[in-house]
Amino acid sequence: MTTAVVSGAPALALPERFRRLPRLAALGLLPWLTVLAVNHETPWVVLDLAEFAALLSLDSLLRRRSAAAPWLGGAVALLLAGDALADIACAGPGHAVLAALVMACCVELPLAAVCVLLGREAIRG
Repeated sequence: MTTAVVSGAPALALPERFRRLPRLAALGLLPWLTVLAVNHETPWVVLDLAEFAALLSLDSLLRRRSAAAPWLGGAVALLLAGDALADIACAGPGHAVLAALVMACCVELPLAAVCVLLGREAIRG
């Protein structure tokens, strides 16, 4: 297994349609940001605004095939993973923690992985 990594085995290639995912995810955050702002959840608004800006910035770098894309892809992934962890840690018992786990496993962590892979592909292709 180590030999494949050292010898330069081909990386996982994402379909072309995945390149739009950061932009779509950023736009998908807008309604949620509105809900948070109306409920005066300032710390969560700030975190999600940072994710919004980072996702749009990543989209811009990906379109330009910038050498900075892998770094920003990693930063976006870190923000998303931190958000998932904070959501789970701050969730109340019962359905709240279940909802946080589902969001983390089905949305935030897969999106984080895609952002890292997109960043890596930007400088290859």
